[in-house]
Amino acid sequence: METYNLAEMYDAPPMSWEEVAARLDQGFNQGPGSQEGEPGRYTTWVSTINADGGPHVNAVGAVWLDGSFYLVTGPGTRRGRNLARDPLCALSLSVREFDLVVEGRVTRVLGDELERVAKHYHDDEGWPVEVDESGEAVTAPFNAQSAGPAPWHVFRIDATSAHAVATVEPYGATRWRF
Repeated sequence: METYNLAEMYDAPPMSWEEVAARLDQGFNQGPGSQEGEPGRYTTWVSTINADGGPHVNAVGAVWLDGSFYLVTGPGTRRGRNLARDPLCALSLSVREFDLVVEGRVTRVLGDELERVAKHYHDDEGWPVEVDESGEAVTAPFNAQSAGPAPWHVFRIDATSAHAVATVEPYGATRWRF
């Protein structure tokens, strides 16, 4: 991993990816105003690439699990169609300590990994999701209004780079290339 201190001119130290990941491991609730000091709004956004090359951005209920971000979307949504055509994307997240953007490629999650992610959403996020009978997607009694109808595909973001801006002392800004 390469680390670039983007705030060196302000004599700020580089941020540690290990500390960023440890903070993400603590979890982040996506409900507006759900945690003291949080921005008070839904805070995870994903950017995909439209067929014409333009950006498409919308809120997602992403989770951090075992060092990666995961997201769920319907295959017929614009986000789902974009990811099926072009796996490049960026995910942004605000927590109390930092604002983070992770860039990379998605991989569709299947098999044991799909079971593990569904269990995390169910047990730790409170979304009553389960793997559907095909074993290739998830279903639940409800989902975000923008996710389209069930079943939904699950994607893991395989990060190629990330950058963060610290929002607490000692502040700073750092980019990582993985």
